[in-house]
Amino acid sequence: MVISIGGVSNAGKSRLAEQIASYYSDKSVIILCQDNYARPTPDIPKIKGHTNWEIPDSIDFDRFYAALMESISAYDIVIAEGLFICYEDRLIELYDKSIYLSVSRETFFERKRKDHRWGKEPEWYMEHIWDSNNKYCNRLEYRAKAFQLSGEEPVDFKSVIRYLKT
Repeated sequence: MVISIGGVSNAGKSRLAEQIASYYSDKSVIILCQDNYARPTPDIPKIKGHTNWEIPDSIDFDRFYAALMESISAYDIVIAEGLFICYEDRLIELYDKSIYLSVSRETFFERKRKDHRWGKEPEWYMEHIWDSNNKYCNRLEYRAKAFQLSGEEPVDFKSVIRYLKT
């Protein structure tokens, strides 16, 4: 089974992927985080002197696709998560189940201000992250088929498992 998890930065994608992997501990599971398939920093366009991680050109989709294909034949369950998880049709075609985590603009900004994994982000860049998500990551055909979850509160994990088992 190939499970995709999409949503804006800080919506809870990685946490949910880890919960799902733990639930299926009796199976072989791999999590492919799209962040690990970013292009080398010098190859990514800049915006106001800041590396622009929030555009599709920041991801090496060929490498991500190859990793997905390789993992599908090697693991019982493949969990693919990331900001641009639904950007390419060839990726969407591989997913058996899709989950989309939504958070409000206010929640996103609140969480992002506390997230210093890559250093403190300026307000204008956080606005850019939000706008880029809306521009590149809201494919209606993907979201219409995806199991919709609110990332505002703790996820009802039982409902996630029910969805995955259908």
